Amino acid sequence: MLMNLNLTSNEKYQKCIDVCLECAQVCEFCATSCLREPDPKMMAKCIQLDRDCADICILSAQFMARDSEFSHQLCSLCAEICRACGEECAKFPQEHCQKCADICNRCASECENMSH
Repeated sequence: MLMNLNLTSNEKYQKCIDVCLECAQVCEFCATSCLREPDPKMMAKCIQLDRDCADICILSAQFMARDSEFSHQLCSLCAEICRACGEECAKFPQEHCQKCADICNRCASECENMSH
């Protein structure tokens, strides 16, 4: 099977863009859900990381879509933030936190692959 070397910029990044956008959506949902928990103060770090992660994922997707020369560096930072968010979310038993930890780890892996 021949590889198409004339891929448009967003096609070569499409898998990473897709997982970044999914991660941003799940992180936003997790942050909102954490705020509705009986004791949201104990989840403050989770909420903060959810918001940071959602923002960096959106920005990374935008940079990849425009084939920015800084996509690789941004994806490296995105992976770091996703890992931190995933680790924090994994500490909580709530389903929204567990789903968030899963997508954050998947997104981190995809961004690490993209940034090399």
